[in-house]
Amino acid sequence: METTPVTPAALSGAQWPIAAAGHRAVVVEVGGGLRTYDVAGESVVDGYGEDEVCPGAAGQVLAPWPNRIRDGRYSFDGAEYQLPLSEPSRHNAAHGLVQWLPWSRVAASEDSVTVECVLPAQPGYPWPLRLRTTWSVGADGLRAAHEATNLGRTPAPFGFGAHPYVRVPGVRVDDTLLHLPARQRLLVDARLLPVGVARVDGVYDFTTPRRIGTVVLDSAYGGLSHDEAGHTRVTLSTQDGSRRVMVWADRSFRWWQVYTGDTLPPERARRSVAVEPMTCPPDAYRSGRDLVVLAPGESWRGTWGIRPDLRRESDGVP
Repeated sequence: METTPVTPAALSGAQWPIAAAGHRAVVVEVGGGLRTYDVAGESVVDGYGEDEVCPGAAGQVLAPWPNRIRDGRYSFDGAEYQLPLSEPSRHNAAHGLVQWLPWSRVAASEDSVTVECVLPAQPGYPWPLRLRTTWSVGADGLRAAHEATNLGRTPAPFGFGAHPYVRVPGVRVDDTLLHLPARQRLLVDARLLPVGVARVDGVYDFTTPRRIGTVVLDSAYGGLSHDEAGHTRVTLSTQDGSRRVMVWADRSFRWWQVYTGDTLPPERARRSVAVEPMTCPPDAYRSGRDLVVLAPGESWRGTWGIRPDLRRESDGVP
């Protein structure tokens, strides 16, 4: 019987490169996330190979919830639900339901691509959603504009996050200055689930730029300070502040998760910092804290981005 030859597919699916003003990024079909982003040939995000299964949620979109849900169980509008335990070692449902789904390219230009995924109703989350992201690059950096629409007939619980690993090229995590203007952090148990809220202090206080050093972070921060544009900003920089990478998010994102990657495999551990904008903290389906509820036909929108400044004295910039 004659068979048709099969061309092996890249493990991350179709590749959609975008570029402008020396900024280049690649968005992928599997998960609709950000695989690479570099500026003038220097990698700003710690990505992964085209034929590699995405490690540690690098660059992925986290929806319809970010972070973790205890035991994958929650109640909503008088009904009880059980989600798959995607983090079995901690008995949690982690990082949503669209990480491994195929996304479709619905629009593209040289400097932007719009991708879309329809999440079907399913046990544990019986609300169909349409998710859409426009990724773009330009002189001001990388921008991700997200939209989620409830396609169902009843209100749906919703949360959203993104998971880029960021670095200042050539600088170790321990030697990186972190600036995180947040007044609160979540206290968590061994399963990284919240047990309380505290004011930032001690080794967790980065309200003024401070070297990360040996501090281990996998922490959610709230009580954010906003700039005149209504954005919150997390900045990684060299110790003299001459080179920096800033991650910003609009008011739709009320929390940041910051993770120094200590529990990743040895080849990736502590080589970059996950700076994750989130609409809500971990376990929001159970606590209700900052949980979004989408009415039938209603859409949520949020935007975040990465703005690198990698100039050197040799570029003629003091």
